[in-house]
Amino acid sequence: MNKKDIIIGFVIGLIACILGIFLFITFFTDFDFLTGVQSMKSEGKLGKLITLGAILDLVSFGVLLKMNKELMARGVVLAVICIAIFTIFA
Repeated sequence: MNKKDIIIGFVIGLIACILGIFLFITFFTDFDFLTGVQSMKSEGKLGKLITLGAILDLVSFGVLLKMNKELMARGVVLAVICIAIFTIFA
């Protein structure tokens, strides 16, 4: 088991989630990124925002599986699990 591939997949998962959050705030709100995150946090919708951002993790997981990068795909799943735990406590 190559731990480097799992860490790379974990980072890919986190970046995909952050990119999803950025795209959602940019296209569906009138705020910029930081103001949008602060606004959603003050409204108590930060968990929902993170969950919407995690949709891109599904895309990255599928792409990694198509490329036969199973260990990186495991890292993406680990990132989704960490994001879910963060969402529960946020």
